Amino acid sequence: MSEHLPYIVPSPQCEVDADFSHYHTTYQFYAEVETRSEFESYCAWYYQTAAQHRQELEKMRGELNIFQWFRRS
Repeated sequence: MSEHLPYIVPSPQCEVDADFSHYHTTYQFYAEVETRSEFESYCAWYYQTAAQHRQELEKMRGELNIFQWFRRS
């Protein structure tokens, strides 16, 4: 029975603290990686959308302005 005793007795608190510290550090690292990845994707989408809007604006500037006909001068 004494050979099974190490499996029953809980591990010392310092090992638990070290394990939890490693887990917490790993969790924070992967959360930071995910946050940065999402931000990078958002920035890419934003720049692509802004470029598209600039192109549309230039196209609109070249079109005929029909609202000018209804404006009183």
